[in-house]
Amino acid sequence: MNADRINTIEPRAPEISWFEATARQRLRWFVDAGTFEEFLGPTAREMSPHLSDFNLPEAFDDGMIVGRAKLDSEPVLIAAQEGQFMGGAFGEVHGAKLTGLLRGARDAKGPNVVVLFDTGGVRLQEANAGELAIAEIMRALLEAREVGVKVVGLIGGRSGCFGGGSLIAASCSALAISEQGRIGISGPEVIETNRGVEEFDSKDRALVWRTMGGKHRRLLGGAELFVGASIQDFRDAARSLLAHAQALSLGVLKAEQARLEERLERFGSCADGLDVWKALGAKDPAAIPGMAADAFIHLAETIRSPRYDAR
Repeated sequence: MNADRINTIEPRAPEISWFEATARQRLRWFVDAGTFEEFLGPTAREMSPHLSDFNLPEAFDDGMIVGRAKLDSEPVLIAAQEGQFMGGAFGEVHGAKLTGLLRGARDAKGPNVVVLFDTGGVRLQEANAGELAIAEIMRALLEAREVGVKVVGLIGGRSGCFGGGSLIAASCSALAISEQGRIGISGPEVIETNRGVEEFDSKDRALVWRTMGGKHRRLLGGAELFVGASIQDFRDAARSLLAHAQALSLGVLKAEQARLEERLERFGSCADGLDVWKALGAKDPAAIPGMAADAFIHLAETIRSPRYDAR
């Protein structure tokens, strides 16, 4: 496979914002300096064969960057979505690059995989190809996990992790999310368009974050770790998750199913995130959205609905 190596060595910048950075900037500061080797990079010009039919701009990497690198001197395979290109949406080439990376990890039974999610779902212009890509990625991911590969997802970009991307994220070994991250099958605008503003007001940003935001997802157990806003915070979280994520097994799947059933029974009647947080035991649910990351992480350790203990 052709590869482009990024040799630029720069000093670490622990305070660089994950949310503000592009996919390539995240990769540059996330992995060990000078170790990222890209597969099918921009010079290969593997672009969507469909976007030109709609007179839409194309990207030489199709918004998906895949390759290998080292994280604390340990080899990893890594993928990063560019949320600033078509909202990080999945199309034929975009999805095939991630599928190939996961199949490579499966066939070699390693190294572990880190996915930097930043996606609004599937491209409408490539709907059938995009939906098929989601299915192929999920199969490849689970097959990789079946042979012992850990697949860790990181969520904190502008586009969040919606649609088929959220299904892929839910299939990962473990997830880390920041306050800016959001996870959902359907985005706020999609829900409002199909069900009406009475069902969900997409302009109510506080409601959106109480429903889909990082703090809520962490408290519900939809993510193993809540992290701060910097690239260094995500790097630290990935190291922890790779060290402690459980291997895929029937026991793990049964435990997850039981947890989801218990969650539905416990919170099924709740109308708002505030109701869920109160039911979890938060003394002042209204204060949670304004909590600093450190304070929230401490709170989450005491009242969360765990997926498993990722420490």
